[in-house]
Amino acid sequence: MLIADTSRLRLRWFTADNAAFILGLLNDPDWIRHIGNRHVHTEDDARCWLQQRLMANYWKQGIGFWAVERLEDGALMGMCGLIHRDGLPDPDVGYAFMPAFRCQGYAREAVRAALAHGRRLGIRRILAIVSPDNQASRQLLLDVGLSERGMTRLPGGDEDLVLFSDEATMPAA
Repeated sequence: MLIADTSRLRLRWFTADNAAFILGLLNDPDWIRHIGNRHVHTEDDARCWLQQRLMANYWKQGIGFWAVERLEDGALMGMCGLIHRDGLPDPDVGYAFMPAFRCQGYAREAVRAALAHGRRLGIRRILAIVSPDNQASRQLLLDVGLSERGMTRLPGGDEDLVLFSDEATMPAA
């Protein structure tokens, strides 16, 4: 299902056919360092992860992480989307891109599209969480209009995360 098109990108639902891409993304060293090891080591693992962690959310939550493709050639570049995460009062935006597609403005464009889609769905406040040492993501979130609101820790998490909000009046965490 199509979520949004921008001038360069298409955001759409992932399918089980995207397992090889997911295997590569989840094993990218930056994914593991900033997001965590998901212990996905085969295409079958990736297919299960896709179905249980991404595709199920489309139906349960009405939102989720979407595949980000380049319109020009259909290249699958990364993921971006909105999810309801345990421990956060509102949906948060997240994203990850393969190394070959970083530092070209694709993530910024995808995040803007995800935020706009959230508004179309009537979501009033969108959050984001980032590892404190992920300066590139922190800057991207500031660039798209979110503000740092303090630190938070997700239930069961072992790391304090920087909390962002697109609502300037949200009280600091």
